[in-house]
Amino acid sequence: MSPVDPLKDLEVLIRSRYGLIGLETEEEDRAATLLRHLADRLSLAFFLWSRSKGLMRADRENAIYNTATPAAVLDHLAASELPAVYLLEGFASFLTDELVTAKLKDVARRFEQRDGAIVVTGQPIVFPEPLRPRVALVRLPPPGPGEFRSLLLRILRDLKARNLVSVELKPDELRGLIQNLRGLTLMEAEKILTKLMVEDGKLSEADLRNIVAAKKEIVEREGLLEYYPLEESLEDVADLAGLKAWLRKRRAILAEPERAAEFGLEFPKGLLLVGVPGCGKSLCAKAVASEWGIPLLKLDPSSLYNKYVGESEKNFKRAMAISERVAPVVLWIDEIEKAFAAAGTAEDGGLSLRILGTFLSWLQDRRGDVFVMATANDVSRLPPELLRKGRFDEIFFVDLPDAETRRAIFEIHLRKRGQEPGSFDLFSLVAATETFTGADIEQVVISALYTAFSEGKALATAGLLEETARTKPLSETMPERISALRAWAEGRTVRAQ
Repeated sequence: MSPVDPLKDLEVLIRSRYGLIGLETEEEDRAATLLRHLADRLSLAFFLWSRSKGLMRADRENAIYNTATPAAVLDHLAASELPAVYLLEGFASFLTDELVTAKLKDVARRFEQRDGAIVVTGQPIVFPEPLRPRVALVRLPPPGPGEFRSLLLRILRDLKARNLVSVELKPDELRGLIQNLRGLTLMEAEKILTKLMVEDGKLSEADLRNIVAAKKEIVEREGLLEYYPLEESLEDVADLAGLKAWLRKRRAILAEPERAAEFGLEFPKGLLLVGVPGCGKSLCAKAVASEWGIPLLKLDPSSLYNKYVGESEKNFKRAMAISERVAPVVLWIDEIEKAFAAAGTAEDGGLSLRILGTFLSWLQDRRGDVFVMATANDVSRLPPELLRKGRFDEIFFVDLPDAETRRAIFEIHLRKRGQEPGSFDLFSLVAATETFTGADIEQVVISALYTAFSEGKALATAGLLEETARTKPLSETMPERISALRAWAEGRTVRAQ
């Protein structure tokens, strides 16, 4: 995906005589800095309006008299002949007023005949119908590595001048710190960095973890997404060789995005993992983020739904906006069928269908590098529109583990709990768990450990085999469901094993 240059986009629009521009952003200060620079480049005056101060010229201290209200500032712009860029901060909230809309339309028409433009900011911006033919909408992208580096150097310069901070980061650690700032606004990043450095008087490797913790708090603030720490790796996922190979081929795009773009490649859309419950789909979603070294966000479909009309769709859009802001990111949607099971039915008054439509549009038009990792246990509940080619890069089927995979699963879970796999008869354990899922095997290990601990004994093969004999695996309790899954997957999916 080629980088967005908002300065260039805005310059083209102003030179093309767009009199009214909507700039979607939450970062008013950053927007003001950008437009002030643009006005200088175009040899135009720059004015800034806010509801609290009125209209002020950038190089003057006092506001222009009687320009505090939206209607009054528009009257002033209508009478002014000065070529200038006028930034109206937060003006989007006043666009529901019919008088303001009418005045803004008249002023925009005048600016189409002269140099300069009116720039309205807000998040989001919804222009009423009379204004839409005359307006251009631009979204201010999140700050890039260059902006974060400049911010960090400025903070360090200010604090070092007062002997308040020392730098204990190697060049690669510094790059990692700047990478971890992605997803924050410049103001958020400035507050976090300043606080971290003032607290202990240094910028060190430990601050990378503190930045991740601060981002987690910001992402989870609205209660729509969970921010997962990077813990599991693909080595913690037994087998799934086909899936692992697919993922590792695409890892290079994250390491060299510019070269990938020149090669004609875009950031991957995502994949859908369908299969038997308990066979590692969710674990794999966590492992991908760790393997790629990017954040993992989890969307719980139940958090989207709200009893008030229109709020559920807004929740979904906010969740997607957060994920785009933190990009590049893995967005994990576990059991995606729960979000859209009622789509196309009358069960929820069409709500699921509307959210499905919003989701499909977002999958097609997303603006950030968001890799969607969706898992599903019951494909019969998935709407056909979601399974159409192009929605995801690939659909993988995860079946019951074979003998070699079951052996690897035993080794992983024994080693994770401080046991030496070589001390056990893994051949017998693998033979005894022929129809077990990975989750079944993990519970066998845990239950056997509890038994051994309560009896004051060391864990042994005999204890694991006894627990295996007591376990009723999913394949025996739900054989029809697994057979149906396998039948559906044949010819429709790629095997993950």
